[in-house]
Amino acid sequence: MPQQLTFATESDASFETHRKTTRRDVFLAEMDKVVPSAKLCAAIEPFYPKPRADGGGRPSIGLERMLRIHFLQQWYALSDPAVEEALYDSVAMRRFVGIDLGREAAPDETTVCKFRHLLEKHGLADRLFAAVSEHLKRHGMKLSQGTLVDATLIAAAPSTKNKAKARDPEMHQTRKGNQWYFGMKAHIGVDEGTGLVHTVVSTAANVADVTEVGKLLHGREKRVFGDAGYIGAEKRAPKRGRQFWIAAKRSTVKAIEDTELREVTLQLEHAKASMRATVEHPFRVLKRQFGYVKARYQGLAKNAAQITTLFALVNLWMTRKHLLQPA
Repeated sequence: MPQQLTFATESDASFETHRKTTRRDVFLAEMDKVVPSAKLCAAIEPFYPKPRADGGGRPSIGLERMLRIHFLQQWYALSDPAVEEALYDSVAMRRFVGIDLGREAAPDETTVCKFRHLLEKHGLADRLFAAVSEHLKRHGMKLSQGTLVDATLIAAAPSTKNKAKARDPEMHQTRKGNQWYFGMKAHIGVDEGTGLVHTVVSTAANVADVTEVGKLLHGREKRVFGDAGYIGAEKRAPKRGRQFWIAAKRSTVKAIEDTELREVTLQLEHAKASMRATVEHPFRVLKRQFGYVKARYQGLAKNAAQITTLFALVNLWMTRKHLLQPA
């Protein structure tokens, strides 16, 4: 009679021998190579707690290890307890972070939470975004003379089943089409040439897209592209020789009585839409690749920090093939 395999008799070595390479393995292996960990750690290091001179207290966990855990949370939409659980459950995640359960335990959820609060307290998400942008520039991803602007709605929990018996006061509702949404907006400025996000601004959902256009420009562009939500953008940002290619409202185009003029206008609007299409790629990675579709925290500041970090990682994901090429 053949011996029945159990968790006790099946060795880890035998499991690894027949283990299939998963999409998570491939993803984390690629990101391990493209994330500039040393540069990002250098941006955080001045604010990271130092070991006590007398050697007392709990030994601090390495900065790079905590940063990698923080990135796992962004890529897989994990809460603090969930990422601790995932580290015990996933070999690929432990390998990415550098944890050997034979020698040490994974950082607990409280440690993960404290690290996130450290980043929020010192505004380090902006430093991480800037460090990633500088890293990509050194690899040839330089800004062009065109910027695409757009915004996306991020839903927030509308429930009032909490201690305050109220919805998050920093979130607001807005209407898009015939549907109402409650939450916030992520506004981005995207480079026309590379398709990478160079500016991120987070606001409540009821803030009009056009009011933020001046904050989304890096200052050296000659062309600005936006949808109909940015009509009047040229009045909100310094002209500086820029051309504003803003989509017309559909109702305006349909109201043109002259058939030939309407046809020419439709062709122009199609050309504008083709140029703007690139701005949707970062949103696709954010929401579909990383699964970020709902605000996780209370208040704008915490969620804004997460969104800024996410777009830094979006840029790395979108350029991974270029970064993985041999020098």
